Formats: sequence, structure tokens, C-alpha cells
Amino acid sequence: MTDGNALALTRAFLSMKDSGEMRAFMRDLLTESEIVEFSKRFYAARAIAGSTHYAAIEEATGLSSRTIARVKKWFKHGTGGYRLAIKRWKHQI
Repeated sequence: MTDGNALALTRAFLSMKDSGEMRAFMRDLLTESEIVEFSKRFYAARAIAGSTHYAAIEEATGLSSRTIARVKKWFKHGTGGYRLAIKRWKHQI
């Protein structure tokens, strides 16, 4: 994400002060369908971190096995974003 627009978006996300502001920004930025899709992917990443089988993730989310495989690939071999988000999310609940 070296593009100037991507950097501006990243900074906009970071400027949100709380979950309410973030939800409002996300709702203006994304369609409801996109928000649902992203939330399903985050669920899948959390389930993968907990060693949940694909079939259970598919059943819970309706995601395709291909999408789950992509999430798993990025979870295992990506930049560490999923792991960091899950770690920080766990500390908030």
C-alpha cells in the first residue's frame, strides 16, 4: 500500500477516536454488503486462529471454501495484520 490514496485512507481510519466513529466512517465508505463480507472474513481469520475446520467456517458464514483458503493464506503468510488485529481485538472483549 504505497499509493497516496491508500495512505490517506489508512490515516483516515487511524483518525477515528472510537468504535462509533469507525462504524459511521465505514458505513459511509462501504456498502452494507461490503461491511458484512469484511466481518465474515475477520470471523474466518479468528476461526482459523482457533483451528476451526473449513466446513464449520463455511456453515457459520456462508463464505466459499476459496475465500476461506485466501483468508488462511494471508493469515499464515501475509504481513501479520490478521494476527495483530485478532490479538488486539481479544484484549478489548
